Amino acid sequence: MSDRQSLQAALDAAQARLAAGDGDLDLLAETAGLLATLGRTDEARQRYLEVLERDPAHFDTLINFGVLLHETNYRSAARTLFAEAVSRHPDEPLGHVNLANLMMYDDEMEAARAHYEIALRLDPGNVHAHQRLSLLMLELGDREGMRRHRRLGFAPQPIQSLPFLGHGEPILLLVLTSMPAADIAWLQFVDRGRFAITTLVAEFADPLAPLPPHDLIFNAIGDADLAADDLRAAQTLVARSPAPVINDPAKVLPTGRAENAARLGRLPGVVTPRIVMLPRGAFARLNIADVLTEAGLAAPLLIRSPGFHTGRHFVRVDRAEDLAAAAAGLPGEALMAIEYLDARGPDGLARKYRVMMIGGELYPLHLAASGDWKVHYATGAMDGDAALQAEEAAFLEHMPAVLGERAMGALAAIQAALGLDYAGADFALTADGEVALFEANAVMNIIPPDGSPQWDYRRGPVGRAIDAAREMLAARALSR
Repeated sequence: MSDRQSLQAALDAAQARLAAGDGDLDLLAETAGLLATLGRTDEARQRYLEVLERDPAHFDTLINFGVLLHETNYRSAARTLFAEAVSRHPDEPLGHVNLANLMMYDDEMEAARAHYEIALRLDPGNVHAHQRLSLLMLELGDREGMRRHRRLGFAPQPIQSLPFLGHGEPILLLVLTSMPAADIAWLQFVDRGRFAITTLVAEFADPLAPLPPHDLIFNAIGDADLAADDLRAAQTLVARSPAPVINDPAKVLPTGRAENAARLGRLPGVVTPRIVMLPRGAFARLNIADVLTEAGLAAPLLIRSPGFHTGRHFVRVDRAEDLAAAAAGLPGEALMAIEYLDARGPDGLARKYRVMMIGGELYPLHLAASGDWKVHYATGAMDGDAALQAEEAAFLEHMPAVLGERAMGALAAIQAALGLDYAGADFALTADGEVALFEANAVMNIIPPDGSPQWDYRRGPVGRAIDAAREMLAARALSR
């Protein structure tokens, strides 16, 4: 019996008991969970609501309904349920872990850390708390803490299998992973009605054990600056298999920020910043401004700790005399000094485009604008601004016309140079219509917009990019 058949049989049995008058709340909650696993989310949501109407403190429902809401992009509602679970069941570690996860998403790092630590006091071996705390330690710049919690979280069970939700013979997919911050958000691209999924944390794979059965390998490790060791481990694993590989780790390895800036900046129509990697102590030297000037860098410039995203540990320095203080506040043994590429338009707003590169095609994902030099969609000026949203909508529907022939040729050249099945690029446009490239790599995620009607114009383009990734995986599997 397949996983789907087993789940359906369990659902049928539970629903038969409910129809016969069994009003047990745990049974109703179990039915909701089975419906959610089978992808029947509307029915699952209704069942969970029925449970909470009868018992607002039902722990499993508070957690599982919250997870379902989070997975369907209702993050605020999910956080409310997780907070309720913690309030009503303070001794349950799972509630603290889930609440902390969303606190991290909302950039409330210290509050999240407190809840992960409570979870570990309640259950010192909780792998989920260790896994997420490893990511939080990384975000806080504590590499030693990150490595400690990562080993405690992933080494005990590096292999995980997800239920197959289809009928007939599945395609066996092996997904190589590292840590959440370094990985592609890959699950949304996999049709679980066609694929049976096994994940393997590459660094902790047993070198003497055979690989799990597979027809296709998806290397989901995408950040070369953060996870170079994991990518090398993935290379070793891939070399042991004759199966096709999505995002060969050998092609991901040379996509760190500095290496990409050097090689992609030689492409026609592409402008990249000069990047110099220096030991952190170098920034405290009296002649650091001279050192940077010799490398072609002058204030204003950017200082960044490698391996971080969403603007964390990334600062702008406008005066040479402020370099030492800026570097002192950043983690890491080495720091990047980066030429500042001015992305401001005539209105004073900085703009950043994102284009996905999937299966050899280009897909516009978003245009973000901000009054700050550090442009991020969630914290920029897009929310509620009809003019900027109309500008973004034009880009999403008419990318070649908006970007121009020169930029489109540059993006095609970047895609060819990367040679990846799945990647993305963040960039601005210069006054000459060239691509001012900020980064291009495999760790670019596709995040669907929330439920607000103001983002309806984004749903189609985002959906097309996700569909392209799903179709690319299916096509590569069929080519085996």
